[in-house]
Amino acid sequence: MKISQQLIDKYNTPVPRYTSYPPANFFTTEFDSDAYIRALERSNSEEPKNISIYIHIPFCPKICYYCGCNTHLTRDVNKMRLYVDALKKEILMVRKYLDTDRKVSQVHWGGGTPNSLPIEMIEEIMELIHANFDFIEKPEIAMECHPAMLDENFIEKLVALKFNRFSLGIQDFDDKVLENVNRDPSIIPVQRLVDMIRSHKNTSVNLDFIYGLPYQDEKSFAATINKAIGISPDRLVTFSYAHVPWVKKAQKILETKGLPSAEEKLGMFTTGFRLLTENGYDAIGLDHFARPDDELSIAFREKKLHRNFQGYSTRETTGQVYAFGSTGISQLENAYAQNAKDTNTYVKSINEGRFTVEKGYELSPAQKIIRHVINEIMCNYYLSWKDAELRLNASEAEIRNTVNYETSILKQFADEGLLTFNEQEIVVLDQGKYFVRNIAASFDPGMKNATQKFSKAL
Repeated sequence: MKISQQLIDKYNTPVPRYTSYPPANFFTTEFDSDAYIRALERSNSEEPKNISIYIHIPFCPKICYYCGCNTHLTRDVNKMRLYVDALKKEILMVRKYLDTDRKVSQVHWGGGTPNSLPIEMIEEIMELIHANFDFIEKPEIAMECHPAMLDENFIEKLVALKFNRFSLGIQDFDDKVLENVNRDPSIIPVQRLVDMIRSHKNTSVNLDFIYGLPYQDEKSFAATINKAIGISPDRLVTFSYAHVPWVKKAQKILETKGLPSAEEKLGMFTTGFRLLTENGYDAIGLDHFARPDDELSIAFREKKLHRNFQGYSTRETTGQVYAFGSTGISQLENAYAQNAKDTNTYVKSINEGRFTVEKGYELSPAQKIIRHVINEIMCNYYLSWKDAELRLNASEAEIRNTVNYETSILKQFADEGLLTFNEQEIVVLDQGKYFVRNIAASFDPGMKNATQKFSKAL
């Protein structure tokens, strides 16, 4: 599909990624630890009842220049020990506020580099979780893994701890690209790593890639995606590199090496999209691809896909997110709470028996309506006003007024071939998927006077 230069120029503007609503840069320091405790208690009476646990491991032995995550450069096992001990205390601190009849449907380890942690410390944390929480019958237990630090022994021990999804951060198969972004390649061939994981029953593999890095172009990215297709992961993710040097100063290094233009980035995405969909993968949401029999593909076809900071999920595994560790963001039905980013501050506060909430946000009823509309557009490329009315217990008129519904804006999108709409529904078309962040932003009243900075849409 050829996207016109006019549309690229018009819509390549800074807009939120909408992994949450409101976005994280709207969070405020007025939301403190006391507010978090109240939100924890309230979450027991809210839907979804399931619990999703996020474990943040901030440590990295080496910092990749493209990284936008909150990381801490270290190989010091003693620092890791202090951090893990505090994280375990935080889990128990939160546990006492949650009803015992609630079950865990998802555990996700992110970072940083979670598999840079000694396996013994991972075992301690998982054993604590299993000892203090009940699980649904088939929970998803996932870890984001740096393939350069993964071997057969580590995989076997993770599987023994009931990990069943492995997300391998490949980023690119081109060594020149990896070298220039300070990323170590996998020591073991990726195909062999995937085979090692799949040798265990009921395990799944994601391969994650980034486009928009120095020395990438459409041809080289096509080679990377073709190699990935040959490996045949269950899911594949193509993240658009988000250039936010005002947040992550290391990203300025990439400017000296030369970043692809918006047109070149779009060419990489469309090429990857074409290759993956021609080879049996379904396009899921903003940046995911999955096999047709994958639960995400099924949820997408049934218009039941969800998303949080950890990625896409089905309605069965969706839970309110309780985050542990420095910079972790809890995503409760009515509030967000982010822990302190500094690991020393986090450890000190938890050891003193205090939550370390640095900022957060309590949603108003109107914002919960906006969140639902944006989530439906972002996840399912579809919005049914009648379904929204039933789910939100609000009238269609109230919902439309809350999101500042304007027919003229939708008509403009429709005239440009981005969507179709009528009184019953909105359907994002294939061309509109490239600009879905822009479409979602049109339903966000908070964007009209926003002073926050965002990465560009493309």
